[in-house]
Amino acid sequence: MIRVKRVYERAQKSDGARFLVDHLWPRGLKKEDVHVDRWIKSVSPSNELRSWFGHEPAKWNEFQRRYFAELDAQSDTWEALLESAREKDITLVYSAHDTEHNNAVALKTYLEKKLAGKRGKRVKLAAA
Repeated sequence: MIRVKRVYERAQKSDGARFLVDHLWPRGLKKEDVHVDRWIKSVSPSNELRSWFGHEPAKWNEFQRRYFAELDAQSDTWEALLESAREKDITLVYSAHDTEHNNAVALKTYLEKKLAGKRGKRVKLAAA
């Protein structure tokens, strides 16, 4: 299961592995106070896309389309998240005030589509 949660909310055991998916570190928080397994800023939207979107709900559908195109072009940024989601519950952590229109919500949708499309096609990697 993939969840999304604001970084300012208390971490819980049910969150599973927690990944910060914002480009910038959350304001007002020290690294030791943010309980994340990993900060994956490379999976966040480009500076240009974030600036264009500006968290305007009217641009949400187009934002998702553009963001998904960016993700399609950079599978190395999200493959680890997808693999983690196949193995256990994960939570995508973000700092935006808008809980419905942010990159973590969009990324969750993107990853869930990848999970649904790849079920049963799991490839076992050879040990290095």
